[in-house]
Amino acid sequence: MSQYRPATEIAKGTLSALNASLANLGRVVVAFSGGVDSSLVSWAANEVLGAGQVLLVTAVSAAVPAGEVSSCRELALGWGARWREVTTREMSNPAYVANNSLRCYHCKFELMDVLLPIAQEEGSKVVLGVNLDDLGDHRPGQDAARRRGAVFPLVEAGFTKQDVRRVSRDVGLTTWDKPAMPCLASRIPYGTPVTLAALGSVERAEESLRRLGFGELRVRHHGTLARIEVAEAQMPLVFEQRREIVSALRNAGYVYVAMDLEGFRSGSLNAVLERAQGHALVPLGQVAQRH
Repeated sequence: MSQYRPATEIAKGTLSALNASLANLGRVVVAFSGGVDSSLVSWAANEVLGAGQVLLVTAVSAAVPAGEVSSCRELALGWGARWREVTTREMSNPAYVANNSLRCYHCKFELMDVLLPIAQEEGSKVVLGVNLDDLGDHRPGQDAARRRGAVFPLVEAGFTKQDVRRVSRDVGLTTWDKPAMPCLASRIPYGTPVTLAALGSVERAEESLRRLGFGELRVRHHGTLARIEVAEAQMPLVFEQRREIVSALRNAGYVYVAMDLEGFRSGSLNAVLERAQGHALVPLGQVAQRH
């Protein structure tokens, strides 16, 4: 691995910087969700370290659309990478189901519970696809992962989300322009319990909208009401296909369908964290002590 200089000596946000960061780790278990970030890290790790040194692991749960797991399998096979799926059981944790502002903390804690024994068997570090832009949002899951020893090569290499997409495109990854796909629970407002029925409704609703031609979108779950967020450029399409959309979302379990006039914005439910009914923000230190 001597051909790789330390990442601090290489221009940040470049493939060389990422390669150097990964080379310094030696062996890795990558949490592979199939998104643009984890795909770049997974591909680069396999290229730099070799398949024998890298294991891609995809978590399977009710909060992960089934199509994402299949996509991960196909990508890993195409790269000649070692891959496996594991089941996470965050739904068995009452703190996760309660869905307060630290839901993601409990989710990532469970993910690390599953990944750490695998990493120990492999003699590896756990790697997550986190970029610099992610650090500025409400992402308590990152804190849970970091506390338990996960490393973030994209952050070390100075990658923003734009850098991730640019480098992914340059190396020919099909995921370079893939819309962000956070877990389905992120569509449920804080304070509303996460249930299998709600997750299923969101998954069916979003899949229906994608079949109708919508790209980046969210279906926010408000009980019997579905609040649709689409890109501003696609808002006219909502009205053109109004009947089809209403029919599809009613089939997904909703009674009422509304369009958010602000359009798509990632993490929009974070705007009401302080007002989440009955759930004040809890310092992360207190959460860590509970585990």
